Amino acid sequence: MNPKPKIVSTFTGCGGMDLGFEQEGFETIWANDFEEMAVETFKRNISSNTVLGDITQIDPFTDPTIPEADIVMGGFPCQDFSVIWKQPGLSGERGGLYKNFAEFVTAKKPKVFVAENVKGLLTANKRMAIKTIVEDLQSISPGYLIKPRLYNFADYGVPQFRERVLIVGVRADTGFNFKHPRRTHGPHGIFPYLTAGQALENVEDVPYNNEQLNQRPRTREILNRIPEGGNFTDIPKDSPFYVKGMISHVYRRIHRNEPAKTIIAAGGGGTWGYHYPEPRSLTNRERARLQSFPDWFEFVGSTTEVRRQIGNAVPPEGVRPLASRLMRIFTGDYTPVDLTQEISRLNSMTIAERVKEANEEVD
Repeated sequence: MNPKPKIVSTFTGCGGMDLGFEQEGFETIWANDFEEMAVETFKRNISSNTVLGDITQIDPFTDPTIPEADIVMGGFPCQDFSVIWKQPGLSGERGGLYKNFAEFVTAKKPKVFVAENVKGLLTANKRMAIKTIVEDLQSISPGYLIKPRLYNFADYGVPQFRERVLIVGVRADTGFNFKHPRRTHGPHGIFPYLTAGQALENVEDVPYNNEQLNQRPRTREILNRIPEGGNFTDIPKDSPFYVKGMISHVYRRIHRNEPAKTIIAAGGGGTWGYHYPEPRSLTNRERARLQSFPDWFEFVGSTTEVRRQIGNAVPPEGVRPLASRLMRIFTGDYTPVDLTQEISRLNSMTIAERVKEANEEVD
């Protein structure tokens, strides 16, 4: 039996993307994050091979504790690219951290890399952020076939409408003409969407991370005026319970017959995500279900810290089709081709054209 392909994981968080890849036969042999409780969660559920620390202080070229890798992954911080908040992009305090991810790719020269970020990356800095990142990754020797794509994880069996950019790079000398996996759920798939109601069946039986928050009477009154799937805009402005919200997440209630809206990591003012029909915020276990984490996965930390871990995570089930596709490189289940012309063709396209083509690919 072939050994499992080895992952070096950066900006790992609690390990959502790692879990999805491990479920498809990969193994994370080194991981890093600077959030202590996220690292503890990773240790409890996935592996002890994780390092707590600031990645800007870690040198992948000289640090002997960082092993060689078949794949480098990372969801470099996304706040500076988010469409929910302001969008300083590469000029933001954390926007430039993608360079640390690129250093790991340069140092380890893996057969594959996978970078993850929010949808806002595609428009940040007047669309120059994504262009700069792809061009920097493209310049890494010995050369990579790079395909960015906007995923909606509901299309891959996650009970949540969650859009994220995945930038996949395949080393040119593998000859693997990578295409993103076809959608499996919703109007473009063969299965219906998995709904929030289905995901939350019997969730009350899970013993971990299932504490309910103390709900203020006013919050209950607000929620009692919002229908299934609705939000703060359903309350008339002349109502004493009217709330002025800046984003659609404010007092957003789930709809049992649809995937949930995006689970977010932080924020007050009614952004916790809310149950229906019960007039209360979702528990962290309910959020974890909507993010497709298995019930055995136990998060470590306070309620607020666990909320952050879940909201920042990549849904494990959402990346399993991608992991399965990339496993072919390591099993040899493909016919190698010369990727020189394909890389040249992609480099002649705009990023918008490349993303559009990747979204339309069927394989």
